[in-house]
Amino acid sequence: MITLRRLSGTVFALNSDLIERVDSTPDTVVTLVDGKKYVVIDTLEEVVAAVRYYRGEVLALSSFIDIEPWSQERPKLGTVTEHPAAHLSRINRADA
Repeated sequence: MITLRRLSGTVFALNSDLIERVDSTPDTVVTLVDGKKYVVIDTLEEVVAAVRYYRGEVLALSSFIDIEPWSQERPKLGTVTEHPAAHLSRINRADA
């Protein structure tokens, strides 16, 4: 999540993974993948820098996470074989 400032000055957090694009027209407009738009005080460059910083922080912190090995038995996969009753029939369009 990145923090941005609305035109009113209030601060809000935004999931940066949902950003589709950022426009500077001259106000900065953040458009999400669902079409929702946010007009913010932050410049286009500041929004891009915030996203880069956040993603870099996630990558850096991931090296400190100690993940336990998977303790449950994993499901075994099998091959898919053709079912003997499965068949296709040709339909003549003139008769349909």
